Amino acid sequence: MRRALITGITGQDGLYLSELLLEKGYEVHGLLRGQNNPKRSIVRREVPDVQLHTGDLTDVPSLLRALNASQPDEVYNLGAVSFVKYSWDNARITSEVTGLGVLNILDAIRIYAGDDLGKVRFYQASSSEMFGKVHETPQKETTLLWPRSPYGVAKVYGHYMTINYRESYGMHASSGILFNHESPRRGPEFVTRKVTMGVARIKTGLQDRLVMGNLDASRDWGFAGDYVEAMWRMLQQDTADDYVVATGETHTIRELLEVAFETAGLGDWQRYVDQDREHMRPAEVDILVGDASKAREALGWEPTVDFRGLIEMMVESDLRAVAKG
Repeated sequence: MRRALITGITGQDGLYLSELLLEKGYEVHGLLRGQNNPKRSIVRREVPDVQLHTGDLTDVPSLLRALNASQPDEVYNLGAVSFVKYSWDNARITSEVTGLGVLNILDAIRIYAGDDLGKVRFYQASSSEMFGKVHETPQKETTLLWPRSPYGVAKVYGHYMTINYRESYGMHASSGILFNHESPRRGPEFVTRKVTMGVARIKTGLQDRLVMGNLDASRDWGFAGDYVEAMWRMLQQDTADDYVVATGETHTIRELLEVAFETAGLGDWQRYVDQDREHMRPAEVDILVGDASKAREALGWEPTVDFRGLIEMMVESDLRAVAKG
């Protein structure tokens, strides 16, 4: 039985990846920050077979304890301070967790594995936000990185540190440059879930308006359940590498609103939506769209859920949740 350790176990990716690995017969371990973490109950409810360990990406001794307890064949580093807008307000903690946290887990694996570095395969969750002020469209693995947020900068640091450990120590360390991926498990602070929850609440009379920021930003949105399959496939390769994971299609926030309100039967979204500059980023990333040709060819990976299907899935899930109260 193979064993895997997942940081960021409480996020949407951590939950979907846990389900995937459990289905494949893995013994799955998760790293949970804080003994009384309120999200512990989510993991217990959604993936009760996961074994939890207390640890923190800013604390190497705790990472070593988790590695020694779980004895993993694969480590998936999904942990991060991942809300981009928040990263301007808390640039230091974002840098410490999202950036230096990658160095800490890589170093912990190097110490834990000793002379047998090949016994642990490592996955780093890199991000399309690293491209920022894009220099070519679509973006691929070789596109110049020009991050436009503290979050993006921290992700660039972690990305290059993963490459450095692969080249310096021969670690099987791969990075997935994942474009925006969403699901009904997405946190309510992210724009897709903010929209689908808002639509569900407007539909049921719990709120009247939805306040948004930039409506013209374009993103490449996919389904998180598809993207964790790509993560796993990367660590099954003989040689570690970096891969863009994306749908190759781009859609604006306006399109997101149109599909969401249409799915709920509310008609024209413009009757319900206001714009407020307070919800806009200090430095915007206007368009992100990925070229996942390498992942398709080398990993045999393909997305299975399209944009409309994703937003319909999320709206329907939130409508059910609101109906339950």
